[in-house]
Amino acid sequence: MTFSLTILGSSSALPTSKRFPSAHVLNAHERLFLIDCGEGTQIQLRKYKLKLSHIDNIFISHVHGDHTLGLIGLISTLNLLGRKTKLSIFAHASLQPILNQNILFFINELNFPIEFIPLNSKKHEVILKTDSIIVESFPLKHRIQCNGFLFREPTKLPNIKKDAIEKYQLSLTEIVSIKNGSDLISKSGKVIPNSELTFVSSPPRSYAYCSDTRYFEKLANYTKDVDLLYHEATFDKSLEKMAKTTGHSTASQAAQIAKLSNAKKLIIGHYSSRYKDVTPLLNEARLIFPETYSAEDGHVFSV
Repeated sequence: MTFSLTILGSSSALPTSKRFPSAHVLNAHERLFLIDCGEGTQIQLRKYKLKLSHIDNIFISHVHGDHTLGLIGLISTLNLLGRKTKLSIFAHASLQPILNQNILFFINELNFPIEFIPLNSKKHEVILKTDSIIVESFPLKHRIQCNGFLFREPTKLPNIKKDAIEKYQLSLTEIVSIKNGSDLISKSGKVIPNSELTFVSSPPRSYAYCSDTRYFEKLANYTKDVDLLYHEATFDKSLEKMAKTTGHSTASQAAQIAKLSNAKKLIIGHYSSRYKDVTPLLNEARLIFPETYSAEDGHVFSV
């Protein structure tokens, strides 16, 4: 099943001719989860052929324009396309009245319900749970309330060996019991160990999104052992003081969090517009965490 990330925007506050503001899409089992919605997000969704109708959940890390200004345009487009199904928006409470006012002003009649779920900026918690995905929210350290998100598949039950089903003529009840860890007692009374009847499913996959934040080591606890980690890297290490003052991180600090997290792969992004070429940021991060890659608009990372 698909588990892949598309970068829609990789710039920080000031967009460039080559980089849109922050927005990512996670494709988890053909459902699309939109993470942040900077200006022009709907253009990028169309450009990279991502189906708007497959977006049911939007996650906004914080209420700064480069992470939210595309939201009302996207909602308007969904309305014009005839959407009827519910859209859930996970964001800080301060966004809700702004969003409501924009909808009232710009959209004549909204034809689908919007569910607004406020984020807790001080607590690590599960905010969405389905059969195919679990989403956690955790606090970051920016100039205003800001949250990161962890998306992970639930732990999968083991699979039953096909030859075991035939050999022992397993019933549906027995199959369910074995998948949940039980041994089998055969008709002759012999105990067949669970390990002989099953094989381990593929491990659950995960992606963490760490938006605007200054460096703090506790962040690694929220993203422990993640497969794919996105961490902002607005500046290079020579501007570490500016990063701290503005509530951002350097490329080397992002790499240090990846290392502490024991992440498998790191993506850096949210680049300051001062960097026409982000290769120096990438090289800086790779000195600490070799499996680092640069966020580039349109790039897809599969897990």
